[in-house]
Amino acid sequence: MKPEVVCLMMSSLDGGLHPSKWTESPDGGRKEWTALYQTTHEELQGDAWIVGRITMAEMAKGEPHPPKSTGSVDRPNHFADRKANSYAIALDTSGKLHFTRPDIDGDHIVVILGNNVPDTHLAELAADGISYIVSPSVEIDLPAALDALNKELGIRKLLLEGGAAINGTFFAAGLIDEFYLLVAPALDGSGGQPVVTFEGGLAGKTQLSLISAETKDNGAVALRYKVHA
Repeated sequence: MKPEVVCLMMSSLDGGLHPSKWTESPDGGRKEWTALYQTTHEELQGDAWIVGRITMAEMAKGEPHPPKSTGSVDRPNHFADRKANSYAIALDTSGKLHFTRPDIDGDHIVVILGNNVPDTHLAELAADGISYIVSPSVEIDLPAALDALNKELGIRKLLLEGGAAINGTFFAAGLIDEFYLLVAPALDGSGGQPVVTFEGGLAGKTQLSLISAETKDNGAVALRYKVHA
């Protein structure tokens, strides 16, 4: 059984995801919009949040440091903390992420990997006090990973907060239950990625129906959609 998955994103009016590139507004600015995103994150009361490798790399900031002796390595799963209040989850197919601590702002880290990741990398994660789930395949099996998060860690509500590519993958796999989009009164204009991307597009793979549309402080708008696979 998978957790309820809510895709929470904030974008400019033209789909930009990086506030540092946005125009300002008389109604508010990047500081206020970032605060709104964080408040919304907290109000949704997720048990965990999940991002892709590139997003997590901005927070991990570690260098490779495998232990001198690998010893016995747990496969497919290793859980260093089953009773955390909340979890920070990263998809890292090839094992490129390295960490300096076992949590992100108090949220225990769980890394989901492909099965070709070497034992040395798993030993590094375990030595750092980090949990991991190794997929049964080279590419990450998302449904199996979500089932494990629910069964092993009791995660019932998961906030998907990654970039456009991971969002598109979840949408295409029919794994998202709700899409919560905060739109700031700003323009990006740099031609970067939109909120969702998926090779070949998503036509025929998902449908959305409006739950609510609400104006927020500082000129932002909150759009909530039910997702039908």
